[in-house]
Amino acid sequence: MTELTLDRLFASPSLTGQATLGIKYSPDAARVTFLKPRPDDQQRHDLWQFDVKTGAPSLLVDSLLLEPEAIVLSEEEIALRERKRIAGRTGILDYSWGTATTILVPLGGNLHLVTLTEDSPQVRQLTDTYAFDYDARISPKGTYASFIRDGALWIVDLATGDEKRASPPAEPSKSLSYGVAEFVAQEEMSRYTGYWWSPDDKYIAYTRVDETSVDIVPRFDIAAENVAVIEQRYPRAGRPNAIVDLFVLEVETGIVTEIGWRRNDWGHATDQYLARVNWTESSLYVQRVNRAQTQLEMVQFMAFKHSEKGLRLYEATVAQLDEQPNWINLSSDFVSLGDTGIVLTEESRGYRQISLLPPSTTHPRQLIGGDWAVDKLQHVKADMSEILFTGFLDTSLECHLYRAKPATSGSATPPEVERITSIGQTWSIAMAPDGRSFVGTSSSPNHPPQTGLYASDGSLISWISENALDADHPYHSFLPDHVTPEFGVLSADDGQILHYSLLKPPGFDARKCYSVIVEVYGGPHVQTVTRSWGSLSDQYLARQGYLIFRLDNRGSWNRGKKFEDVIHHRTGLHEVSDQMMGVDWLKTQPFVDPGRIAIQGWSYGGYMTLMTILQAPADTFACAVAGAAVTDWSLYDTFYTERYMGTPQNNPGGYEASSVFPNLDALSTPLLLIHGMADDNVTFDNATRLMARLQELGKPFELMTYPGQRHGIRGEALQRHLMQTRMAFLDRKLKRPSE
Repeated sequence: MTELTLDRLFASPSLTGQATLGIKYSPDAARVTFLKPRPDDQQRHDLWQFDVKTGAPSLLVDSLLLEPEAIVLSEEEIALRERKRIAGRTGILDYSWGTATTILVPLGGNLHLVTLTEDSPQVRQLTDTYAFDYDARISPKGTYASFIRDGALWIVDLATGDEKRASPPAEPSKSLSYGVAEFVAQEEMSRYTGYWWSPDDKYIAYTRVDETSVDIVPRFDIAAENVAVIEQRYPRAGRPNAIVDLFVLEVETGIVTEIGWRRNDWGHATDQYLARVNWTESSLYVQRVNRAQTQLEMVQFMAFKHSEKGLRLYEATVAQLDEQPNWINLSSDFVSLGDTGIVLTEESRGYRQISLLPPSTTHPRQLIGGDWAVDKLQHVKADMSEILFTGFLDTSLECHLYRAKPATSGSATPPEVERITSIGQTWSIAMAPDGRSFVGTSSSPNHPPQTGLYASDGSLISWISENALDADHPYHSFLPDHVTPEFGVLSADDGQILHYSLLKPPGFDARKCYSVIVEVYGGPHVQTVTRSWGSLSDQYLARQGYLIFRLDNRGSWNRGKKFEDVIHHRTGLHEVSDQMMGVDWLKTQPFVDPGRIAIQGWSYGGYMTLMTILQAPADTFACAVAGAAVTDWSLYDTFYTERYMGTPQNNPGGYEASSVFPNLDALSTPLLLIHGMADDNVTFDNATRLMARLQELGKPFELMTYPGQRHGIRGEALQRHLMQTRMAFLDRKLKRPSE
């Protein structure tokens, strides 16, 4: 039996084994490409391919050959990586298919075109500049490569290599940029781009982002050896947003047309959000959201060509995709079926469902749905005879791929829905363009992620990464002490079901009493209780003799709007009530030491940690660890905060009650605070204001800050240190002297 040490937990190769990220099919579905970490450095990724016909994997691009030395990232690239939650990774982080034989790879600040031949792939560097080129892709027909440089949109003709700027130049002095996604779009809308090609390569829609109305929040980027003052444009709750305008460029002529996408009766330009942009063969579709995020509309702009003035677009249809009394959740689902209409997903009936928006109509009609959540569309046949999608029909603990045959309009017969993937595990899917196969990555509590090529009926064609737990697997020697969680349910005070997981130490003895660590997130759009591989940090904690408890309280993800909406205008109330119900249940278990229960969390989980210990009866928790915690919602950004809380102006009581500050005088739980000193998401002043108030109140606490680190603590060494810090604190507070 091998001891799992902290050094080994965070070292390379990863104990999880072979990981495949960024899985994509080639346009002709003949190849599957993916990013794979190097055995000697789990943070550095190379580009690999898998030949669908032969089943042979091979290395396409060795990142070290194109980026032999570490590069200095631009502030924009650092921020974008943080928004995408890929900060800390190196090598190839993204790529874009063009034709069936061309791939665009951004690396080292420049763009590289990979051409696939019968022999070895050929790599050509497209750009060579002092600037940092990012958000790069190949146009749909494979004519151009496009990218963002210095806050403006650029394109390269792949045949000639000619490069030109496709938008006006950015004007930093005026806070103007083009083709980019503003802060809240990246951080909260999962929209990481600000430009979109038409299917025929003739036009590009792009944004103009004007941030002059956005407050400058000085952020002290405190690193180990220096301090930089970053004047960050950060739209805090209740304050003005950026103004986002939309234009369409005709590539051949250079003629630019402005698109009037905003709704006049929704107020000022800073009070509306550009959520999604999609092209079809004949139209441009723009999804817009009001400031309160209660209405989601999609505007169709029909196009016609004027010989002298280039492209002209006119507003043809405005469709109400969703309207909610509290807030709407965005989706990227959009499948155009020509004259049949647009297939999308929305939540008008309380759960995300698949709907059809026929041409010239203003409201979608339901195709597939029920009292369970659809995850996302995967493939829709052109005649709409079959729809493939992922969702949670069987259980909210597992995401699966399903096949459905939609019922005809007006039919009382519910659609036939068939699960394709095997039960007992959670799946993520990359569907082939023709829908005839898919790449599925699945994991379960007793097996790390495996990636395979599957036929559309779910039968395995070939492993891409079997990741078998054999003698060669890095985790093999640790298997004897591997433990899997027990799953169960509790009932909230309104009767809704709460799922929990409980992980017990190896060699668990029900006659003994164990300390418990409650791992909490508790916030929107996150689910922590799933039948999946889970965190190896949990395995480490279990081997230290701890029970690890997780509970998905109301307000969390994949359970429908009723389950989410309890937090509207008042966070840290019902979520805390549910977590306390879980703690009360723990205390009834004969193997739990009720005096040795800890709670810890990060980000919203850090906030939940603070709110829970401040509202719980004294001596409920032996200690608490709060990382990167929001402490006052008025310090957080507009789109996220106002979705749930409204504005500080229209909900002052809710903001006050949802802050950690009113109850700080009740703090009696030993507390460790942790925060990255360059955090640009939950800014560091959330922590400093809390520290100052605790000091004024004479409340002791422990503190660990990380110079130069943002919202996540990155790198093997620092992650190990973070875990060491937590463990030293937890062990001091939870373990008996004899242990």
